[in-house]
Amino acid sequence: MNRSSASWVPWLLLLPALVLLVAFTHYPAVATLWHSVFSTARAGASSVYVGAENYQLLLEDPVFWQALRNNLLFALITVPVAIALSIAMALWVHRQVPGRALLRLAYFTPAILPMIAVANIWLFFYTPQYGLIAQISQAFGWGDHNWLGQPGTALPALMIVTIWKEAGFFMIFYLAALQQISPTLAEAAALEGASRWQFFLRVQWPLLMPTTVFVVINALINAFRLVDHIVVMTRGGPDNVTQLLLYYIYQVAFSFWDTSYAAALTVVLLTLLAIVAFVKFRLLDSRTHYQ
Repeated sequence: MNRSSASWVPWLLLLPALVLLVAFTHYPAVATLWHSVFSTARAGASSVYVGAENYQLLLEDPVFWQALRNNLLFALITVPVAIALSIAMALWVHRQVPGRALLRLAYFTPAILPMIAVANIWLFFYTPQYGLIAQISQAFGWGDHNWLGQPGTALPALMIVTIWKEAGFFMIFYLAALQQISPTLAEAAALEGASRWQFFLRVQWPLLMPTTVFVVINALINAFRLVDHIVVMTRGGPDNVTQLLLYYIYQVAFSFWDTSYAAALTVVLLTLLAIVAFVKFRLLDSRTHYQ
């Protein structure tokens, strides 16, 4: 094989992945941007070019702004809490504790459950009068509460479900990273008289930063693409307090059949995720130690 032929081999090996990436990522993104500057086709009327009209409507849409605020608050709380819990669980099951295999299985089980199944399980927990939480409250003589029907508790109730679902999944990545750290570092820290907290803060945490960058980006994306739990548990209510961006896009596209406006909302969501990912990489990558 001559040199010119050999130069094509890596590209041929990458071709299947490139085709899938273009077909299912880049092309849909470009097509969504294209459709966002046209009107929605109606019966007897084709779509026409409207320019930035959909984006002007978006700026005046109070439901969009509420969904955006809800989503930002949702991400601000669920991401750090889920990551903190996943690190704590990974540190716990990384130690030689009795029943470690069963403990790992218990932590990871929520991650392998289907999203709809998780939503239905927690819907039973939250159901007033008959749900598990209501039965426990009644057993202790506490008052009943409609967790998903009250504006003050509906969104926090969804946050708890998300944290429960994702913490075990992220734990696997941190556990794998902990297992890659040389045990000689722990021995050296013990000889120096470092406490367990000091060893984590000065040795383990810096070495876990590459995993943290990966987990943070994925957790943020998950926070902005949550829709399954809302469909099953709240449908955006009450009074739009659990309305998140992706569910609002789903409503606009498939309930109101305004696909062009949904495309504009999708472009905003994609842009927001791209900005967040870029900022996170710039901020965290400079503080990351790669072995």
